[in-house]
Amino acid sequence: MSAEQIVITPVSSKRERKQFIDCAYRLNASDPNWVPPLRSEARDLITPGKNPFHEHARMQLFLAKRGDEVVGRISAHIDELALTQPPEQGMGPGTGNWGLLEAVDQQVTHALIETAEHWLRDQGMTRVLAPISLSVWEEPGLLIKGHDHPPTVMMGHNDARHQGWIESADYTLAKRLFAYELDISTPFPPLIERIVKSGERSSKINIRGAELKHFDRDAEIILSILNDAWSDNWGFVPFTEHEVEHVGKALKPLVREDLIMIAELEGEPVAFMMTLPNLNEPVAKIDGKLFPFGWLTMLRWLRQPNCRTMRVPLMGVVKRLQSSRMASQLAFMMIEYIRRNATANYGATRGELGWVLEDNQGMVAIADAIDSTVNKEYAIYEKTL
Repeated sequence: MSAEQIVITPVSSKRERKQFIDCAYRLNASDPNWVPPLRSEARDLITPGKNPFHEHARMQLFLAKRGDEVVGRISAHIDELALTQPPEQGMGPGTGNWGLLEAVDQQVTHALIETAEHWLRDQGMTRVLAPISLSVWEEPGLLIKGHDHPPTVMMGHNDARHQGWIESADYTLAKRLFAYELDISTPFPPLIERIVKSGERSSKINIRGAELKHFDRDAEIILSILNDAWSDNWGFVPFTEHEVEHVGKALKPLVREDLIMIAELEGEPVAFMMTLPNLNEPVAKIDGKLFPFGWLTMLRWLRQPNCRTMRVPLMGVVKRLQSSRMASQLAFMMIEYIRRNATANYGATRGELGWVLEDNQGMVAIADAIDSTVNKEYAIYEKTL
């Protein structure tokens, strides 16, 4: 088919927003490893007023059609907070993004990307980092390795053909993100056990679980550590208070006091580790629909999650301790405590750490030390506009 037969239009109506959401479910329906997100979450993601990302971002959604058939979609967006970051850290002035890409073939992919690029240029952007859907804190990157098994909660999954389609549109690799998997059913190597026991003998160190009765307090502690610990990382964009409130509310049903650890050194919170039961396990059974009966499945599971996999989406140590032996010790202690709780209280046998920047030497070393292996790779691409 010729390029002239592809019509790209901006999404402007309620009907078109529904088509934009439905496109992903239809195009991925035959992929056994794609986990349909809850439709309510997919809708809230792109809706101003529902997702605080839009409070500091500009966005336009686009649909691709051949005749009356929707054959693809894309978002083009600019994070105003990302524009204020140092350019050497990946974002910075003039950098826009596109994401939420779905397409039936390379021709549609190229037409959608060209449309997103044109919109970004019109907004004054000179460079694009993509795919990022929508915030770097949500689903950054394109899955390029690990299509043979489902993603864990809050991790992306896409058609393997997308890699070739995007790279053929003159995009080059900017950064790889890794997800690591590990067997948590057995203890860690003896060296790690010795490090943990050494920490337990120290009167300066206290590892405690998050407390639901003090949820707001602990969320603020975690935010403070996160924004400090990650501030020099490639791609970093600070969380806003409203985003913390939003994420806290969304994740609260998944939060378990014995799966989120805060490390204190001489009484000061200096590190944290957040672990989530893999919500994708029950979600995969309900096709993204809470009604009419999906909510029962979800409610039973949330009351007492029993799952094979636990995911660690976030962990951090304050900047002043990074690259120190203390940072590693605190990390290993939190990982071990959560491993014990995950296996004993939730029946988990597998853990997943990620995403991790390919050049984050500290996290890569920790992942190697606990005998984990890379099971998924994501790529973020760049292009000069």
